[in-house]
Amino acid sequence: MNTLRLHGGRLYDPARGIDGQLADLYVRDGRIVALPPGTRAEAELDIGGMVVMAGGIDMHSHIGGGKVNLARMLLPEDHRDSMAPASPLELASCGTCTPGTLATGYRYAQMGYTAAFEPAMMASNARQTHFEMGDTPVIDHGAYVMLGNDDLFLRMLAEGTDFQRIRDYVGWTINASKALGVKVVNPGGISAFKFNQRKLDVDDQHVHYRITPRDVLRTLSQALTELKVPHPLHIHASNLGVPGNIESTLATMAALEGLPGHLTHIQFHSYGADGPRKFSSAALRIAEAVNASPNISIDVGQIIFGQTVTASGDTMMQVKNADLAHPRKWIGADIECDAGCGVVPFRYREQSYVNALQWAIGLEVFLTVKNPWQVTLTTDHPNGGPFTSYPHLIRLLMDKSFRDEQLARLHPEVAANCALPDIKRELTLYEIAVLTRAGPARLLGLRDRGHLGAGAAADLAVYREDANRETMFTAPEYVFKDGALVARAGRIVATPAGGTHYVEPDYDKGIEKTLRKYSDSHLALNFDNAAIGHDELCACCNGGRLLPALCDPLRRQDTV
Repeated sequence: MNTLRLHGGRLYDPARGIDGQLADLYVRDGRIVALPPGTRAEAELDIGGMVVMAGGIDMHSHIGGGKVNLARMLLPEDHRDSMAPASPLELASCGTCTPGTLATGYRYAQMGYTAAFEPAMMASNARQTHFEMGDTPVIDHGAYVMLGNDDLFLRMLAEGTDFQRIRDYVGWTINASKALGVKVVNPGGISAFKFNQRKLDVDDQHVHYRITPRDVLRTLSQALTELKVPHPLHIHASNLGVPGNIESTLATMAALEGLPGHLTHIQFHSYGADGPRKFSSAALRIAEAVNASPNISIDVGQIIFGQTVTASGDTMMQVKNADLAHPRKWIGADIECDAGCGVVPFRYREQSYVNALQWAIGLEVFLTVKNPWQVTLTTDHPNGGPFTSYPHLIRLLMDKSFRDEQLARLHPEVAANCALPDIKRELTLYEIAVLTRAGPARLLGLRDRGHLGAGAAADLAVYREDANRETMFTAPEYVFKDGALVARAGRIVATPAGGTHYVEPDYDKGIEKTLRKYSDSHLALNFDNAAIGHDELCACCNGGRLLPALCDPLRRQDTV
């Protein structure tokens, strides 16, 4: 019952409209509590003038599951070259592009992040994903289960199965896999690739099932709306990385017909086909569409120059990208009747016109979307670059002179063919707190995270003010997880187990008869072992707390 008083900090808490207010915070039993000003506490920490935010939340970061392990195995050199543990409390773990589970937790906590979410968990691989996330220390975690390319969903859609039955299948899948939401990757395209189809745009028909991505998007979004799942459908749109894919992205938004949708790593879907190189920025068109669509939210997937590895369920596109692999090796995999994946290492180069323009496009999107509540900060780790580059990205967004210096180093044609040089906007600390804390928490339905109000989890990052925002955000002075100090000036001082966020929507359990029949006929997995129970989930996450999110019919009110 001891109370800790954090005295004299400048609070940035957009969920409550607080923009740099000097105030004390009180922490008791892992929660922020409301006490009268001047209340004496058993312990006190003077943070006079320091910047206080809720712990960072990364809502799209590939940190667990089969393709992440494939990515780790594909680049052993990345792990051999990594640094030794930075603290006596850190167990041996390594990797930069795709760090091991332990290093992932340490590096996030050192930056002031207290939660990260795996965006592409397959139902057939859910246990492995939860085990890996559970082995990631300090930070809370959760995952979005993949649907929209699995054989049963497409079969039901093609056969005209009653929507309520499809909705119940979606609800069962979320419950069974203990997911926080649903992700769709290249809607229908992973499946179509297995039938030797090499392109599937929003209104193209799947060569076998004769349904379109538009059908998939509308059905899944409607199902999540009726199930009252807080997080909108998490959408990896058609034609990732293809010049001219702006039209597919805008068609994807329109396919939702006003229903909520979150378009992920949108930088990779914001390309025009203008100019002599037939590759141009369509960022301003994307921003215009987002600005006009309160039902839409996005994360950017900013690229960062240097070596990384791309790991995606989008087999169709990863096979196309295999010729660009650096170093020259790659993996493609088919996962039974579920989905697939491709893993391709890649180096983003400053003097590559395409890579440099991708860099500019991401920044243009960040800086031209007017409402910060509609956009969250990501690199689509590791696809655009490692999550450890977030402090560098924050500086790019907050410092135009630094941004211009970086632009001047790139391929000379880029500055003349993009809008970035003319964009003067610099994000504020308040806006950064929205993009990295308050916004993700609200989009995921995490009511007690992402803010500093009474009752919130005491997940806190305390930064020493520095004009160099990269320095400032690299190593907070203090990081607290559930009220316990876990990092101090960039060094790990405690390694608690993180908790697991998930959601349990209601559905008609009669759907299990259909699922059992399908499983017995087509799958290797015994249906009796398909669902993950609460006790098993707790064991998967090393005894970390179970953190169910509430299903809410007003799930996105006040978001935009």
